[in-house]
Amino acid sequence: MRKIDPSVFLTALKYGKYRGIITGETQYQEAKWMTNKELRRIAAKGRLLAMDMVYRAASGHIGGSLSAMEILTELYFEVMKIDPQNPRNPARDRFVMSKGHCTPALYSVLAMRGFSDEKELSLFRSISGHLSGHPDMTHVPGVDMSTGSLGQGISAAVGMALAGKIDKKDYRVYALLGDGECAEGQVWEAAASAAKYGLSNLCAIVDVNGLQIDGRTADVMPMEPFDEKFRAFGWDVLYADGHDFDSLGEAFRKAQGREKPTVILAKTVKGKGVSFMENNAGWHGKAPNAEQYAQAMAELSAVYSQMEGQ
Repeated sequence: MRKIDPSVFLTALKYGKYRGIITGETQYQEAKWMTNKELRRIAAKGRLLAMDMVYRAASGHIGGSLSAMEILTELYFEVMKIDPQNPRNPARDRFVMSKGHCTPALYSVLAMRGFSDEKELSLFRSISGHLSGHPDMTHVPGVDMSTGSLGQGISAAVGMALAGKIDKKDYRVYALLGDGECAEGQVWEAAASAAKYGLSNLCAIVDVNGLQIDGRTADVMPMEPFDEKFRAFGWDVLYADGHDFDSLGEAFRKAQGREKPTVILAKTVKGKGVSFMENNAGWHGKAPNAEQYAQAMAELSAVYSQMEGQ
């Protein structure tokens, strides 16, 4: 049984600020109440870490990393059953970064959650480190699937969820896709399979930021409406503001206890938090120069400082 400080519990109830519980990694560690303010602070710090990683490496995918930060924060700090001290715990929930190029966001959140040391982030895409440009499950603690080839991640997630059903395990599987990624035919083969096998333990999240490397997704390969397509493939569909923790939390709660696989369509802003990167497809996969880095860090630092001061 996890220990919860009664005073923390009562304070949270009094002010209505709690969002959930982060259980201790062992029975000897206390559970932690998470507030919206804390979650926003974590996401703000994650953006700083991700920007620094891409600048130091002089390469990386920053636009989609910034759009996905709240989604990953919500998953790793509130939704998923995970154990940073035992990343391969067979009872853990699984996460697949199907949009595998957005590792700056994933690695930042993994480090903040305790899977690795934040100092290792400075070696992103470096031959001296183990944090490659796309997630590698053989080298990075907390990564459940090596991804990068778009469409394959959700397919792997379907396999994990099916294995859980066959083995009668109660873990859940989460997969984060890009909206541009959904033009891959393999995504829909996986979606059809998930419905056929009744994978109620599978939750996909689509980061709907409307942009991909070649421009607007509506121009490159129009895939909307996503909701009608997923319903036609036998999925339940939920909606969320991908930058609002109340909205995300409600969607993830609703996704549990369903009889079908569920997809959350999370509306986001590519390049979120940096004025000259927001809604700009040019920042899909390039690093800022020194001047741009300074401006981006100043804008992101201002938000983080505001979170710290609250």
